[in-house]
Amino acid sequence: MHYLNIAFYKMLTKLTGKKLLVAIFLQFAGFTFLKAQTGGNTVYNFLNLIPNARIAALGGYAPAVRDHDLNIGLINPALLNKQMHNQLSLNYLNFVSGINYGMVGYGFHTEKLGTFSAGMQYINYGKFIEADETSLQTGTFTGGEYAFNIGWGKKIDSVFTIGANLKPIYSSIGNYNSLGLGLDLAGAFVHPNKRFTASFLARNIGAQITPYYSGNRAPLPLNVEIGLTQKLKHVPLRFNLIATNLQRYKLTYVDSVNETQIDPVTNQIIPPGKKIGENILRHFVVGAEFLITKNFNLRFSYNYNRRKDLVVESRTGLSGFAVGAGIKISKFVIGYSHSFYHLAGGTDLLSLSMNFNDFKKKVAN
Repeated sequence: MHYLNIAFYKMLTKLTGKKLLVAIFLQFAGFTFLKAQTGGNTVYNFLNLIPNARIAALGGYAPAVRDHDLNIGLINPALLNKQMHNQLSLNYLNFVSGINYGMVGYGFHTEKLGTFSAGMQYINYGKFIEADETSLQTGTFTGGEYAFNIGWGKKIDSVFTIGANLKPIYSSIGNYNSLGLGLDLAGAFVHPNKRFTASFLARNIGAQITPYYSGNRAPLPLNVEIGLTQKLKHVPLRFNLIATNLQRYKLTYVDSVNETQIDPVTNQIIPPGKKIGENILRHFVVGAEFLITKNFNLRFSYNYNRRKDLVVESRTGLSGFAVGAGIKISKFVIGYSHSFYHLAGGTDLLSLSMNFNDFKKKVAN
């Protein structure tokens, strides 16, 4: 990562005007979307942003829950099912620095072929000032990215389901455009008692079809996940455990300025890459849902990797934690979540979903 940044900044010295501004923006969007994360060689990183209030409250990754919630099925297609038929989902997030992000989805079920979904997620980076090499402002330009989602899920026997998402992607930043294609593959096991579910999900398999400029093609941000969910038999409580980024063992970050790290107990130097416990814990997200009533529940989670990346050691606060709630009012399901990222602030996400079949029943009555 350190050498990639050196090469990038050398390239900046050769650019002027609008090209310079776009290059700096690409550095933000591709290399440091979340500061201190490992990586830096992928594109379309908005695909990993949290798309829904329920998912955000449970740590940012779709839990292995096979219920009526289309939002989970949009992310993990193996969890699509007939309860999502004719359901519409709308999600909106006012992200950091005035960035807007959202997702819309619709579900449709057929008895022979299975359950289908269609949707779109987008991110709008806002308006930027265009200037030349003398800092003279010459106008403005915008940036945005879009992913269209076509999903399918099917039950293959009494306990196993499979699914896939096809995702055409379009990105536009100033005069620079890119096209890509992504694929999600998933499978799930639902215990006959309906209280335990396990799922496997490989997200964002694919790459750019058309790069921003010739000779700079990059892959999508691949993420391999395994999710486990257990609902207690006599208590309205459901636990979620998700293992993320299984395609890469090491998620720890070593500061290139100060690569030497000291063990606080033994006062000895910690060799890079030997922090086994740290590397393992960064892969796990834990969450819980309190199913207070059929129409109201509370959600909590803890994302260890997010906390380690963004926490301020002198004032740890609640970085890495998230809370939320879901409530059904009449025919509408409203979700809200707050994710604690940093002492500087967090994000609030609102979701609204409805099933058009509920309105048809009302008319029939």
